[in-house]
Amino acid sequence: MMNRMTHPLFSKHRETLDAALTAIASREYYSAYPESPSPRVYGETAADDGKAAFEALLGKTFEIDQPTAPRHVTTEDSPFGIDLGITYPASDPTELINAAEAAWPAWRAADPATRAGVCLEILHRIHSDVFTLANAVHATTGQAFVMAFQAGGPHALDRGLEAVAYGYAEQTRVPATAYWEKPGGKAGPLAMEKTYHVVPRGVGLVIGCNTFPTWNSYPGLFASLVTGNPVIVKPHPRAVLPLALTVRHARAVLADAGFDPNLVTLAAENPEDGIAEIVAMHPSIKIIDFTGSNSFGEWLEFNARQAQVYTEKAGVNTIVIDSTDNPKGMFNNIAFTLCLYSGQMCTTTQAIFIPRDGIETPDGRLSADDVKAGIVKSVAKLTSDDARAVELIGAIVSPEVVQRVDDAASLGEVLLPSRTVEHPAYPKARVRSPLILGVDAGSSDAYASECFGPVTFLVTTDDTDASLAVVRDVVGREGALTMGVYSTQDGVLDAAVATAIDVNTHLSQNLTAGVFVNQSAAYSDFHGSGGNAAANAALTDGAYVANRFRIVQSRKHVEPRTAE
Repeated sequence: MMNRMTHPLFSKHRETLDAALTAIASREYYSAYPESPSPRVYGETAADDGKAAFEALLGKTFEIDQPTAPRHVTTEDSPFGIDLGITYPASDPTELINAAEAAWPAWRAADPATRAGVCLEILHRIHSDVFTLANAVHATTGQAFVMAFQAGGPHALDRGLEAVAYGYAEQTRVPATAYWEKPGGKAGPLAMEKTYHVVPRGVGLVIGCNTFPTWNSYPGLFASLVTGNPVIVKPHPRAVLPLALTVRHARAVLADAGFDPNLVTLAAENPEDGIAEIVAMHPSIKIIDFTGSNSFGEWLEFNARQAQVYTEKAGVNTIVIDSTDNPKGMFNNIAFTLCLYSGQMCTTTQAIFIPRDGIETPDGRLSADDVKAGIVKSVAKLTSDDARAVELIGAIVSPEVVQRVDDAASLGEVLLPSRTVEHPAYPKARVRSPLILGVDAGSSDAYASECFGPVTFLVTTDDTDASLAVVRDVVGREGALTMGVYSTQDGVLDAAVATAIDVNTHLSQNLTAGVFVNQSAAYSDFHGSGGNAAANAALTDGAYVANRFRIVQSRKHVEPRTAE
């Protein structure tokens, strides 16, 4: 469904869109945005320029031209102890909704190609400022800088582009017009001309999270925007800057493209303001994207009945160890998974199931204690040197997570205690090494609900069948985003696949190299299945975008084209 005159931004970015469309169909490797922050990729001064731009924002009012804010808020608490002191306009939520609705008609009337072109330009504009964004993600989330650059920048942008590609594909799946002719009898054929209109749902609300403010928000933001819906972005009070920068870029592109910038606005707040609840219940809000706690996600699903609600919540991610042909590779891979960003990823493994009689390896049988010791040794090695450890584990996102780690020590046998790590660059940083606990399968109260943060349970079971049965029970009840299995036996791998299918959880088998269970690749890997309690949607697929608009048709009689 394209206008006769293709928008210049669509033409400018058509090659990128086509590559993304090809990738989501083939599921092969693709990335539009280089993930290496190397000066050979981005230029000699890019990193310094981005850091300087970030530092110029500190202690000031963030300038963003949107509906008048009666007050300002300063809410961010850097896990690294960086004194951010940035003040943001706190616009009245009703004004934001009214402004979005006023901006909507022209955007709603634009064709899918125009909207895709504008969205691609927004992604391009954000990418041109990626080092500023990376510093913002680093400072507000506690991610080590390289991870903040990759996950908060290129990987998040790829997820946004992926959503644009799916949105464009779904909107153009139905032709703009169709000629319909039914063969007739004596009266001749019946002929009609039918027109199919893409009708967006209405104002969207994106509720950001503290840990991955861009990676988790860009899919919903761009899925709604490309399908013709205005979006209000409500960042987590502790991680406002990454999404404030995003909104500012989006508004500038929209204005440059001839649209009302109020199609995208920022809803900053004090934690006690409860703006998310207020906006979510407004009758004009038709789409909600949320990443966060089970309690608020379930509240949205139950109460925001007027909206299409997409949630990513908590679950219990698992690994089942049965046997391995590469013990060292298995231990190192699991250890990296557990250490990366201090386990503060929604995909990080929490419970690892080990058979009581041990596992088979090429070097002979390892006892259950040997397996536990192998994991503990690998984690300890990765975190033994503070200066190197902080580049992997980052910082703890909030004081509440630190307290959770302290409290968790009583839940099982402490196999590796968590210790305070000194950050060489940030003396005030909240950094804790991973805590590893040993428990028996019967102690499900300890491991069978999410314990967010650097806490891992090594669970002893009667055998691999029992491990899979526990996974089926726990994940079937609590949900999960990831599952892993290590085995040299085809029958066990088949049983793990069957379990993963039954509980709708993505499975990784025998990871021993540079791919980890808690990482997913845009265009190829699905994030969440939408089939269990951890998330009611997958990021991204056709279902994630297709219900953000509807098709309305009109039809009329025309003269038949078939000769009498």
